[in-house]
Amino acid sequence: MATIKDIALKAGVSSASVSRILNNDATLNVPQETRQRVFDAAKELGYEKKKKKFDDTTMTIGIVQWMSPVQETDDPYYLSIRQGVEEFCFQNKISIKRVFQTDVDYLSSLEGVEGLVCIGKYSQKDMDTLKKVCPNIIYLDMNVDPIHEGCIVLDFKNAIRLVIDYFHQLHHQNIGYLGGLEWIDQKRYPDVRKKYFKRFCDQYQMNYNDYIIEDAFSIESGFTMMNELIQNKKVPTAIFAASDPIAIGALRALTQNGYRVPQDVSIIGFDNIDTANYTSPPLTTIFAPTFDMGYMGARMLFDSFRRNENISPIRVQMPCFLIERESCAKRD
Repeated sequence: MATIKDIALKAGVSSASVSRILNNDATLNVPQETRQRVFDAAKELGYEKKKKKFDDTTMTIGIVQWMSPVQETDDPYYLSIRQGVEEFCFQNKISIKRVFQTDVDYLSSLEGVEGLVCIGKYSQKDMDTLKKVCPNIIYLDMNVDPIHEGCIVLDFKNAIRLVIDYFHQLHHQNIGYLGGLEWIDQKRYPDVRKKYFKRFCDQYQMNYNDYIIEDAFSIESGFTMMNELIQNKKVPTAIFAASDPIAIGALRALTQNGYRVPQDVSIIGFDNIDTANYTSPPLTTIFAPTFDMGYMGARMLFDSFRRNENISPIRVQMPCFLIERESCAKRD
């Protein structure tokens, strides 16, 4: 049976290069002719690639969504994370057990999984329980602090810096914050976006104290919060909404009350959901790589499974970007 060394001799390249070429290593910088020469040599010699042990092993990943199916439908943020996990599993023929924390006896449904992707926010009690179900676990969109589990989060600090810098460039001085509330065991989970919003507004000496309201991450909530500011005659010249659904609801409230966007009020959302490109005007927003977060989380689990290891305690932080559309304008 032909070996990698045989192919290397026939193709005139090193054994290491043959191995990387046959494994489709895109990071190997060799001419296409060299790649083709290796493939031709392998075919001519009748080389058959040996299957690694893990190729014959199937994996089952459990996806735990911290909210109910109805809440997930209302908030595309967490739905997008789950879809990223599922896409990686589909591409790599990984079985999935999908549960919602609101399901009755959801832990029993996770029996036999080799990895857990937990989306959302969890108490320490929840984390201890999930660890007993499967020690190979990663948390998505939850900052585990201190770091004792693997987690992937967004770079909220620089995301909000982009927002406030942009408003500053547009000469806005009165900035509003429409946020959402999340809870763990009836205790509020702090949204660091609000903390950084205040910090960067203070750096530019912007006014915001009269324009902060928080409710739910939904279109209805955005509509209600914006109407409250309008009724109290506390409408700033610019609004940052902690999610695109909130921003869309606020946009509707402003339009309904005769305000022009962006001439009277500028709005920036957060997420970059598909609908944001089709509002009137199209919504300027922060692109949050939620799908990529889910995809990466599943990949990390899969890689650790192939190594017969559990994910080490680690925090991965993913960048966000400002998407400029037409919902913001310079203040005269």
